[in-house]
Formats: sequence, structure tokens, C-alpha cells
Amino acid sequence: MLTLKDSVTINQPPEVIFEWFTHFCENYTSWHQDHIIAKWIRGKDFEKGSTLYAEEYLNGKLEKLSFEITRSKKGELIEYKLVFPHSIISPGGAFYIEPLGDNRCLFTATLSFRFGWLFSKIAKKRIDSLRTHMKEEGENLKSILENSSY
Repeated sequence: MLTLKDSVTINQPPEVIFEWFTHFCENYTSWHQDHIIAKWIRGKDFEKGSTLYAEEYLNGKLEKLSFEITRSKKGELIEYKLVFPHSIISPGGAFYIEPLGDNRCLFTATLSFRFGWLFSKIAKKRIDSLRTHMKEEGENLKSILENSSY
């Protein structure tokens, strides 16, 4: 298994970060320039069992993805699994919010892949693009939450 991970310190308390995620569909396009649309196709607001559909560009290619929420704990974490066919390669990922004190948090995004070593050899360009995209999302979220009332 290969797991990509990106962390960023955000100068906001956990509830502010999680609140931003409760308006995910409205906030999705401002999170990253390559994000196109996000909408709930079942359930809402990261409730367990809810399904989110999203479109984004990755390395110039339009990706259409569906995610099922497998676990959510307000102010702490959101875990998801990808829906078929993407689930063949990637079982899922998570967003973690860890309080650091002084109204700061460590926000961490993860995304796992099956066939880790093989996938990383065959799809090196894709893995590199995903790493860059995740890093940009973290930096953008930090900027959004620290510099505006979104």
C-alpha cells in the first residue's frame, strides 16, 4: 500500500476548519483552481454513508470521482472510500484535524493506493501530480481560512 500524505498548520481552531467542510460543495471550487464541481448524490455534510461526487482536473485530465463517507467525527476527521471503478486502485483517504493549542491545528490529508510499489513505478507522473495537488489544496485551505471569512 502506498499512502500519500500532506500536512499544513492552520491558524484556526478545529471547529472553523470543520465548519468549512460542512459547506464543502459551495467551497470546493475556491479550494483549488482545478476543482470543477462537488455535489452530494446521497446524504449530506460528511454523514457516514453519504456519497459525494466531484470533478477536478489532475495533470490536465478531467477526473470524475465519487466518495462514500465511512467515518466522520466533528472537528477531528473525515474518512472516505472511493467508489468503483477508482476503488480498484485507491481504497480511500482521510482528512485529519489535530489541535495544536493557541487556536492552531494540523490539517492532514491522506490518499492510499493499492499495489503501492508497482503503482508508483507505472504511474509516477500521476503520483507526482497527486502529491502536488494535495500540497496545493493544503496551502490553499490555510490561506482561505486564515485570510478571509470564506
